Amino acid sequence: MNDSLKKDTTNGVVWSAIERFSAQGVQFLIGLILARLLTPVEFGIIGMLAIFISVSNVFVDSGFSSALIQNQQRTETDFSTAFYFNLGIGLVCYAILFLISPIVADFFNTPILNPILRVLAFIVFINSLIVVQIAKLTIKIDFKTQAKSSFIATVISGIVGVSCAYMGLSVWALVVQQLSFAAINAILLWWFSKWIPSRVFSVDSFKKMFSYGGNILLSGIVHTLYMNVSTIAIGKYYTARALGYYTRGRQFPDLICTNLTSIIQRVTFPILSKIQDDTERLANIYRKYIKITSLGIFFLMVLLASLAKPMIIFLITDKWFDAIIFVQIMCYALMFDHLNKINLNLLYVKGKTNLVLRLEIIKKILGFIILLISIPIGVLAICIANVINCQIAIIVNTYYSGKYINLGYWKQFKDYFPYLLIAHIACFPAWLLSTLIDLPILVLVVGPIISTVIYVICLEMIKDRIYIEDIKPIIKKTFSYVSTKLIH
Repeated sequence: MNDSLKKDTTNGVVWSAIERFSAQGVQFLIGLILARLLTPVEFGIIGMLAIFISVSNVFVDSGFSSALIQNQQRTETDFSTAFYFNLGIGLVCYAILFLISPIVADFFNTPILNPILRVLAFIVFINSLIVVQIAKLTIKIDFKTQAKSSFIATVISGIVGVSCAYMGLSVWALVVQQLSFAAINAILLWWFSKWIPSRVFSVDSFKKMFSYGGNILLSGIVHTLYMNVSTIAIGKYYTARALGYYTRGRQFPDLICTNLTSIIQRVTFPILSKIQDDTERLANIYRKYIKITSLGIFFLMVLLASLAKPMIIFLITDKWFDAIIFVQIMCYALMFDHLNKINLNLLYVKGKTNLVLRLEIIKKILGFIILLISIPIGVLAICIANVINCQIAIIVNTYYSGKYINLGYWKQFKDYFPYLLIAHIACFPAWLLSTLIDLPILVLVVGPIISTVIYVICLEMIKDRIYIEDIKPIIKKTFSYVSTKLIH
C-alpha cells in the first residue's frame, strides 16, 4: 500500500470511525436510557416495522450512490439526475407505506402499527433528499462533515426522544426520536455540503447509473429482506416482547460489528475503485484489510459475548435478562459479517454487480430454507440459523474472490483464524468471572482489562505483523498524544 493510499485510508477510517462511533456512542447511551424507561414490548413494536423502512431505504438509494462513487468520469448531470430520481422514489415509497399500514397492522395483529408506520415512513422521504449529498462527501473521503452532522442530529434527537419517554409517550417516544434524527441530519448535510441540484435530468445518465446500480438495488433488496425476515417471523409467530428481546440483543453486537465493517467498507470502496484494474495490488490490500478488521472485531465480539450477562443487568436492569442469550448468539452471527462485506466490496470495486446479485439470490434461498426450518423450533433457533447462514455466505463469497484475485476461502481462513483462536483464549477469563462473580460492575471493569492484556501478550508472542506494524504504532502515538495533553 503506497503512502498516498495509506494516508487516504487512514484519514478516511479515522473520520468515518469518529462519525460512526461518536453518533452511535451517544445513540447507544440514549438507547440505554430509553430501555430503562420503556419496555421490551415497545421496542418490539418498532422492530416489527424495521423491514418496511429498511427495504424502502434500499429503493430510495437504488444503488445510485455506489454508481456515482465507482464511476471516475461522473458529471454534475449525473449528480442531478440521481437526486431527482431518488426524490421521486422517496415519494412513491412513502405513499405505498402510508397505504399498506392497515394491512401491516392486521398482519401483526397490532392496531397501533397503522398510525405509527404512517408517521415513521416519512423518514424514507427525508432520506431520499440526502443520497447525493452523502455520495459527494464520500467521494471526497470527507467523513468529517458527516461526523458533525450525525453527531449533532443524534444528540438533539436523543434529548427529544428521552423527553418524550419521560412524558409518558410510550412507543411514540421512539418514533419521534428516529424522525427528528432523520430531519436534523438532512438539514445539516444540505447546509454543510453546499450542493444544489441543477435543473437537469438526463435519460442517458440515468440508464448508465441504473445499469450499474440496478443490480445493487436488487441484491440490496434481497439482502435486506433476509436480514429482517427474522423480525417478521418473531413478531408474527411469537410476541412483541420476544421481538423486543431479540432486537435489543442484536443491537449490542450491531454497535461494534456492523459499524466497524461499515467504516471499512465505505472508506475503502471509493479509494480502491481508483485502482480497480491492478489485481495484484487489490489482493494485497484486501488481505491486509481482512487481517486488520479480524484482529479487532473477533476480540471485541468474543469479549462482548463473554460479558453479556453482567452488561445487560448493569446497563438496562434485569427486566431485560432474557436478552442475554440473544446477545451471545448474535455475536457469533455478526462477528464474521466483515468478511462477507469485504468480499462483496471487492466485487463492487471490480464492477461485478450482476455477480453480486446472483450470489445474494443463491445465499438467501439457502438462508430462507434454513430459517423456515428454524421458525417452528423457537426464537433461539432463529438466531442460530443466522450463525449458520453467515458461514454459508462466507464460503459462497470467497469462492469468487479466489477466482478474481486469487484470495479464496482457505487463504482468508488462514489469515483470520489465528485472531479468532486467540480472542477465545484471551476472553475465557472474562467469561469465567461473569459466571462466578455476582457483581456486574466489578466484572465489567476487571474482565476487559485481563482479556485485553492476554490478547496483546498473545499477539506479541506470535509476532503478529499487523499488530506490530499497523496497530501498535497507532496505540503508542495515541497514548503519547493524550499524555502530552494531560501534562500541559
